[in-house]
Amino acid sequence: MVVSSRWSLRTLSLAVAVASSGLSVNASANMGQTPTNYGLLPTDVGSAQALSMFNTQVSATYYNPSYLAKDPRGELTGGILHAEQELRASASDRDGDVLSNSPSQQVLIGMKTNLSSLTRLDHPLYLGFVAGVEKFSKEMMAFESSTGVEGQFLNYGRQPLFLNIGGATTFWRGIDIGASARITLKSTASMSVTTDLAGNTQYEALEVSAEPSLRTILSSTVDLGDTFCPDSDCWLDGFETAVAYRTSSYAKTTVAAETIIPGLIPASDPLILAVATYDSFEPSVYSIGAQYSTDRWRVGITLEQQNWSDLEEKFDQDNIKDQAMAEFDDILIPRIGGEMKLGEHFGVTLGLAYKESPLKSDTTPDVNYFDNDKYIIGLGLSAEYNRTRYLTYPVRLDIGYQHQMLEERDFTLSNTRADGQQSNNIVATTDGDVDVITGSITLKF
Repeated sequence: MVVSSRWSLRTLSLAVAVASSGLSVNASANMGQTPTNYGLLPTDVGSAQALSMFNTQVSATYYNPSYLAKDPRGELTGGILHAEQELRASASDRDGDVLSNSPSQQVLIGMKTNLSSLTRLDHPLYLGFVAGVEKFSKEMMAFESSTGVEGQFLNYGRQPLFLNIGGATTFWRGIDIGASARITLKSTASMSVTTDLAGNTQYEALEVSAEPSLRTILSSTVDLGDTFCPDSDCWLDGFETAVAYRTSSYAKTTVAAETIIPGLIPASDPLILAVATYDSFEPSVYSIGAQYSTDRWRVGITLEQQNWSDLEEKFDQDNIKDQAMAEFDDILIPRIGGEMKLGEHFGVTLGLAYKESPLKSDTTPDVNYFDNDKYIIGLGLSAEYNRTRYLTYPVRLDIGYQHQMLEERDFTLSNTRADGQQSNNIVATTDGDVDVITGSITLKF
């Protein structure tokens, strides 16, 4: 049975690898993705997402799709994001304290266009999409789900494929509405095989499938001046408010494998391995924001409620993480940011946010998750040129930087394995620093 058990693990590993074809075997376990961890475009990163609900660029497709209607021009955006993290966990049973320092590197692309010319209606209709691919487009999906005797951070690590598409239109004077869909994949693999005790296989059968799953984002923006003072100046000019709701999303892989060992495990009663696991969970989010803007500057605030308690139900259905018995809290994230124009072409963006850890548990047996409260500081620079030598419409260049400071927090490592790779009840003190830099170029048309 030792051979059979060893082969079973080999079979399961093969099936998971096939089901996750193209996934990185070095990816870190990760809940959350680029838009929630860092921000998509430099304005989002530099403002600590405080101005994301009022960003006219294509990232509005995710944060506030109704804001796609704010600028009638089309645009094509390309960008690169690099996140470098040093996540530390010091404990009495280890020499160093650096647990993870693998970078995340993404290529981002997005487009927005006005579709009203395709219809006979004299009404604006805007379409936008944005996508991100890990490791500079070489890695479509980064996925790993595992236990961790040394501990693992709940967030960070490589990011899976990000894809969002949506649209917006003007509902009434000063009121825009929008909707978009977040596209994730659910992978399924089934495998059957006959093997001998040496692990030599024959009569293999493998079936792999993946289907998209759509997650909805709804939002609305109100320009208070245009709504209440459409024909005259008033004190409400420059004020905007926005609300948005994003349903939760996640990646899921389901594996079913069975094996027959002649003389030991008959065909009538094969050894069956079944695993379902979740990764890259993003909670459902309620956001409300307000902005005041002039010709030279703007300032905005956002309150964001993330419902991480939904993850408890997913963990209960996860064959790898269910033993963690992790508890999560819903959290409220305040964000504040501002932007100022410097001369005709340049602008600077600043942002600040504070995010409490949604992980309520200080002990998560075998899985050993870490997560920390964090301060987030952002800085962004932009340059827009209305006239260029070869292009008819403006060109915009952006660069954003963000630093995340993870506060110290103690966790108790717990290992229930019989072979005891690590002692139980070791206290690990965790903290870390994350640096994010991103750049983009936007062509208007």
